[in-house]
Order: sequence, then C-alpha cells, then structure tokens
Amino acid sequence: MSFKKAFLVLLPSLYAIHDVQQKIGKDGKCQTQDLLQRLAAQPEKLFAGKFRQQCAALCFRYRDDGSTIEILVITSRDSGRWIIPKGWPMEGKAPHEAAAIEAWEEAGVRGKVRKKPVGRYTYLKLLGDGEVVPRIVDVFQIEVKKKYETFEERGERVLAWVSPDEAARRVREVALKSMLVEFTPRGARRN
Repeated sequence: MSFKKAFLVLLPSLYAIHDVQQKIGKDGKCQTQDLLQRLAAQPEKLFAGKFRQQCAALCFRYRDDGSTIEILVITSRDSGRWIIPKGWPMEGKAPHEAAAIEAWEEAGVRGKVRKKPVGRYTYLKLLGDGEVVPRIVDVFQIEVKKKYETFEERGERVLAWVSPDEAARRVREVALKSMLVEFTPRGARRN
C-alpha cells in the first residue's frame, strides 16, 4: 500500500485520536498528547507495520414498537471505553462467522448475520511498548434474536442497548460513529 493511500485510510483514526478525551497514564503524562507528538516526529512509524484486519459485529434489535432499532455497545476489557464486539479473523471461519462468534463471546448474543460487511472503519492501537498498530475493521450486521445470561466474557464488560445516536456518542472512532448514526438494517425482517 502506498504511503498516500495508507495515510488516507488512517486519516479518520488520526482525527479520532485528536478528538478523544485526554487519557492520563500511570506516570501522570497525557498518553493521547504523547502519541500525537511521537507520530508527528516520526510519521513513518505509523506506516512501518502491516495493517491488521479485524471483524466486528454491529448487533441490533427492533424495539417493541417495531419502528426503531437499538444497537448493542459494550465496554472494552482493558480501558472500559465503549466499542462494538470485535476480534481477529479465525482460521477456518469466514469473516462474518468470526464477527458472530465475537458477539457471542463478548456479549452473549446470537442472531442472523449478514455475510457482506455493512461498513469498515480504522483505528490506531497503541501497544504497551509504544508501537502504534493500524487496524482495519470490517463490520457485519447481526440482527439479535436471542440474548443469553451466561457467556464467556460475562462480568468483564458492561453491555448497553441504545439508540443509534447514543451508540455513536459513546464510541471514539469517527468512521464508526458515522456508520452507527447512518445504520439502516439490510435484509433484516422482524419475526
């Protein structure tokens, strides 16, 4: 991938870093500002590594009145920030299947998943060693049909069913915010 194309792909993530609340590390330093300063000083570091692909689940359900939807957002285990269920590709599984597995493991939901992604967003992951790893996330729609009380990561995350606007307010990634606000279920039918 060319430098120019990589930069354009990651531009929303750079804005997201700038727009997020200041995150203060254990040493009292502002980690967000520190990351931006390091990227500005050495922009080639941003594109030195390979883009890592992930799969995410945009889980939704129809409200009782059937006219509006709610979107499931969850907290991440490490920082407690609001996200949608996501994870790595899985050997032997198609991306939409991996997204459905992540929704089950992280939020205890199952439903009808669409095979084609409804969108894509990027973000930058700051690792403990200071390395910045760009991530590209394909998002798959899941119409939730069943919610379970017992699931793998129960007790490790907070789950919330919220309006698309509220979901967008809670997440950090700019492109994901837009996707959530503009989301219209594709091929979904209320049973």
